[in-house]
Amino acid sequence: MPYCRPLYHAQDHRRIYIHNLRLAPVYEARLSALLHAVLEQDKACLPRISVPHIKDKFNSASDKIPSLKVDWYPNRDPRAQFNSSKVALLIEGRPIPHLVPQLLHMISVVPPDWRFVFIGTNKSITTVGRSFATQYQQANGKLDLMVLPKPWKIDSKEDVFRLLTDVRFYDEFLPGVEWLLKYEADSIMCGNSAESLNDWLDYDWAGAPRSHGDHFAGNGGLSFRRISAVRKILGFQSRYNNTEPEDEWYGKRITILPGARVASGEKEDHFSVEDVYHDEPMGFHVRDGGEVLPDRVWKDPQQRKKIFDYCPEVVMIMPMKLERERCEGDNRMGDIVTSNSPPPEQPDTP
Repeated sequence: MPYCRPLYHAQDHRRIYIHNLRLAPVYEARLSALLHAVLEQDKACLPRISVPHIKDKFNSASDKIPSLKVDWYPNRDPRAQFNSSKVALLIEGRPIPHLVPQLLHMISVVPPDWRFVFIGTNKSITTVGRSFATQYQQANGKLDLMVLPKPWKIDSKEDVFRLLTDVRFYDEFLPGVEWLLKYEADSIMCGNSAESLNDWLDYDWAGAPRSHGDHFAGNGGLSFRRISAVRKILGFQSRYNNTEPEDEWYGKRITILPGARVASGEKEDHFSVEDVYHDEPMGFHVRDGGEVLPDRVWKDPQQRKKIFDYCPEVVMIMPMKLERERCEGDNRMGDIVTSNSPPPEQPDTP
């Protein structure tokens, strides 16, 4: 085997760094020939390895490497991360300014496994859909914005009543939904509530009672519904158009439905408040956007303060005025008192 050695300078034994040399062409040619001879000599020092042997080693090593697949564009439905059987539904055709903050607040209060569906008109969908926050909720699969195709319409309360009492609505637009939270533009859930909406999953219907001891606490403005019970009723009953509201119609039937569990005003009066006051409910429904405020709930200023302290978000859905806009003589109970005015009537107490 030929002797293998590095190339040294003949006088001082320092290594020659070729890239630093600046030689005349004749010397460059000689140096190139010399380097070629040295490299050929060094090449003989290397062990001879056959090409097939290298291929075998490479294939053996590659077999031990785990296979990886990177899908940069996954075909995944973001809605799959939520429970498709739980939906909070808002139907509103008017482009009301507070729809976006109300919707985002409800998303933050309702348990995280619930999905949200907003059914509106082109105007109300545009109002809600232009918000970056709602666009994010849509992209994340949490929220669906929907304009119903014809012949469905939501132009009036009667249209909504017909919608909610038609089994085809649930088949086409809420397939697979078992638990439904129906709320309106004038209802709100309270962030300070100690209860969860999931605590009511054993009920078939729950809402606000209309009176103390009401055997059906199920006012529909803010109500919890089990769709399987709704389907049972719609399987043998049909609502006549232009008759009673859908929640009253359902109430007369679900209370006598065998095996149905319905909230009552005697025991479960704390789901929501509308006509009857209860401390620390899960939410409030201020009927007709605050145009109709029952005295038993809202007339007493101390009770109002108690409500606002517990559920400050309720002011989002109510018509409010600044304190400096209060009329002279206002006794804070809805009456203007003058020196000749009789004393105001006290609100009814249970």
